[in-house]
Amino acid sequence: MSHDTLPRHHFSLCHGLAMSSSDQPASPHPTADTAERPMSDAALARRMPLLPSHLREQAMTLGQQAMQPVGIIESCYPDKFGIPRQPGLARHATAILHLLPPFDDPDCVRDIDGFSHLWIHFLFHASPTRWTPLIRPPRLGGNARTGVFASRSTHRPNRLGQSVVELAGVETGASDRPGGRQTGRHSGVRLLLRGHDLLDGTPVMDIKPYLPWVDAVPQARAGYAPAPPPRHAVMFSDEAEQQLEQRSDSATLRALIEEVLAQDPRPAYHAAKAADGKRQYGVQLVDVDVRFTAYTQPDGSLTMQVAAIVAS
Repeated sequence: MSHDTLPRHHFSLCHGLAMSSSDQPASPHPTADTAERPMSDAALARRMPLLPSHLREQAMTLGQQAMQPVGIIESCYPDKFGIPRQPGLARHATAILHLLPPFDDPDCVRDIDGFSHLWIHFLFHASPTRWTPLIRPPRLGGNARTGVFASRSTHRPNRLGQSVVELAGVETGASDRPGGRQTGRHSGVRLLLRGHDLLDGTPVMDIKPYLPWVDAVPQARAGYAPAPPPRHAVMFSDEAEQQLEQRSDSATLRALIEEVLAQDPRPAYHAAKAADGKRQYGVQLVDVDVRFTAYTQPDGSLTMQVAAIVAS
């Protein structure tokens, strides 16, 4: 797979599912912490009377299973605030997935460039380990509660997430010594990703090819999230325009800013109210702090105004 059309510096990022301040667990539940303490066989039998005895024995050992990250994400999102709440909503969002030893063997990714998209299974490392059965998703306005397993909240048991991302390129090669002499040792494996929703530093637990003939289910019901979130107009102040013009990546950075702000990254309880443009927000993208305001037009539409783009 060629990635010659992608500027390499766009993947050399300055230091993933985003959590709005409203995407919070509901009030603590007395049973939520029990998942962290092993149950006795008798207790498990009382809690799950329909579970066959041979499965109870297996369940007793499940807490001893361990997983090792296979890679780590270098992302254009250095902070949780502003990350799109689903993958694919900001196509210009780029990341590098660095495979970690011993998974950095080029043989591990042999033939992976034959797939345009990948499933990335990862850990919400910046979310607390505590979880509750009910959460308040932003899609429901940040107030209504729904079950944790009926949501894609970052506050969940095991803190596992999964995203479909575009594979923009694969990099492998021998490491170089000063002077350009090759050592004969491979310098690892890097997967160049696009359209992701991964926070910088995200541990990756597994990678699988996306197969549209089995993974896509167009007729599936989507509950309380039947359609993509609305997109809003994004405007740039003269100051922001001047700051963009000074960058070599101005086109791609502008596109990323537009894609992120068009989805209104403000907390859900702010987005639920009319905006007067007086409050300024900041979202970190790549190596800049994008400062913006929001205001509601007379016709009810929302406009996001970029006030300044400041190096972070």
